[in-house]
Amino acid sequence: MKKVDFEKRYNLIDTLRGFALVNMIVFHFCYDIFMIYGLNTKWASAPLVIAWERFICISFILISGVCLHFSNHPYRRGIIINLCGFLITVVTFFAMPEQAVWFGVLNLIGTSMLITAALRGLFDKINPFLGSVLSLLCFAVFYGVPERYIGFFNIKLFDLPDFFYQFKYVAFIGFPDSGFRSSDYFPVITWIFVYILGYFLWRIIKQYGKENIFRQRVYFLDFLGRHSLLIYLLHQPLLMGICFLIFGHF
Repeated sequence: MKKVDFEKRYNLIDTLRGFALVNMIVFHFCYDIFMIYGLNTKWASAPLVIAWERFICISFILISGVCLHFSNHPYRRGIIINLCGFLITVVTFFAMPEQAVWFGVLNLIGTSMLITAALRGLFDKINPFLGSVLSLLCFAVFYGVPERYIGFFNIKLFDLPDFFYQFKYVAFIGFPDSGFRSSDYFPVITWIFVYILGYFLWRIIKQYGKENIFRQRVYFLDFLGRHSLLIYLLHQPLLMGICFLIFGHF
């Protein structure tokens, strides 16, 4: 087994990912109780809950973009993460069809890794400050594409033609048809810009020589962060098992 060199590793990145992971587990446990088991089906629409969910998603995707700088095999890693995403789709489709996941966060991260790795030669020629601003701007402008509009986050500027939303198999890009349903949906055309933002942010940190700040560790959280993919795959079955013990049924 390869020994982890904690002196050379940017442990704070693992810690931040571990913190996001804890938030995600707690969020999903609440979702299972309130939404799946029906204790409060309005829970997910509360403003603070929506903000919490967005914070968790952005944290994971942003940190994943940062971590592309440390991946020796980004294409292999991107394929593996995509396969894990497809595994979640298969399991949820057969176990809970009404809660099936189609192109969830793992597929988004895996696909973003493949695309960004292919374009990193181009991105590395762009000033990281300019790249960060453009990434954030694109995220804001394309945020409403799955809802059929172009705007600035939730501010609609104009509607997109229905033509883009008539094809069933382009939902992963950001054009879901009227029958599309997914309990975890992160289309490429919107969320890849958060991943790319993370890639540029690490270049800014390096440019100012602040990377040594990230040598710090927070024990347990950094352990969770180093094993985040495995924990992500296992946490929901475990949470559903706990719910079964509490409620006595699935």
